[in-house]
Amino acid sequence: MGAIFSARAVVVQFVVTPQAENMAPIRTTYVECDQHEKAYQSQDAIFVARKRVVGAKKAKSMRYVKNIGLGIKTPSTAIEGTYVDKKCPFTGNVNIRGRILKGVVASTKMNRTIIVRRDYLHFIPKYRRYEKRHKNVAVHCSPAFSVKEGDVVTIGQCRPLSKTVRFNVVAHEPAVNVAAGKKSFRVF
Repeated sequence: MGAIFSARAVVVQFVVTPQAENMAPIRTTYVECDQHEKAYQSQDAIFVARKRVVGAKKAKSMRYVKNIGLGIKTPSTAIEGTYVDKKCPFTGNVNIRGRILKGVVASTKMNRTIIVRRDYLHFIPKYRRYEKRHKNVAVHCSPAFSVKEGDVVTIGQCRPLSKTVRFNVVAHEPAVNVAAGKKSFRVF
């Protein structure tokens, strides 16, 4: 028997400070997170029942978002969204370190996990020529990105998230040539 969840409308109040006009607005009231699981979903870093101080100088955000560095911009969907993902590099408990790679999305059939195809050339010394090879990499995809097959994604290495997943999507570029097949060779 499946649980039925109803979507509740919650009023959102935004406060824009003068020094942060170019950044996303700061959410000062709590907004119910997306509830799609059996267990109650909430961000670990946010205490929902905190006391509001009347004379507070700076309103603290009610959503935990961090900058992962490495020149990668935090997507606005991660800042303004209501999803909860503890494996998201922007709103969860995952650090990006190690390799930064690019590849083409081959499959999006799993829940929050995608398969990225990485093509490369391997040199054969005997014939002094190159042969085409590829590797498939399992990658965690945060709900901040709406990824489709054929899109080009930038992935960053992180700690092991599951048996096969060791990478996380950090940037997304929509597909340019949709007509190209799944197994077409593309080197970045």
